[in-house]
Amino acid sequence: MRIISGQWKGRNLKTVKGMDTRPTSDKVKGAIFNILAGKVMNARVLDLFAGTGNLSFEALSRGARHAVLVEKDTSALETIRKNAEILGAAPRTSILRMDAMNFFKQAVQERFDLIFLDPPYRRGLADMALAYLQTHTVLNPSGVIIIETSSDETIDDAIDPLEIRLTREYGDTRLWFIQNKEEHEEG
Repeated sequence: MRIISGQWKGRNLKTVKGMDTRPTSDKVKGAIFNILAGKVMNARVLDLFAGTGNLSFEALSRGARHAVLVEKDTSALETIRKNAEILGAAPRTSILRMDAMNFFKQAVQERFDLIFLDPPYRRGLADMALAYLQTHTVLNPSGVIIIETSSDETIDDAIDPLEIRLTREYGDTRLWFIQNKEEHEEG
């Protein structure tokens, strides 16, 4: 697993041993960032179910300002810390050990431009996290939520005030790009 573009292009990242953490492939990661294009520079990033931090570190490499990485697995958390250290990214990251759903139960005052959700497949966690995002205003008005699921999973599209703007499939992976409805209606 490596950084594919930006400041740390070509740098390898540590991975978590075992099957519980499934890093986003370079192909899928490249597609995500090609679609996001100009939204990454100076972005504030929230990475729920952060795993190795792969998506956050790619965003930081491409010019994101800061990333908050939320992960409950101890091995994955240690891997995130090692990756932040290897890249020199620690000053631009906040690493939180907690369940992603508990993140919303805190009095979160921050707003984010990019929110990555890459939960374990086929457990309904994407819909649960999206339900929290509907009721907790952590997404900036022009921000984007990017969800990675298996290609056979669906997401409830009754997600007011949000809407699914784009979906893409790559092998057994489906990407969902979600934004505020008002932002879409305004342009």
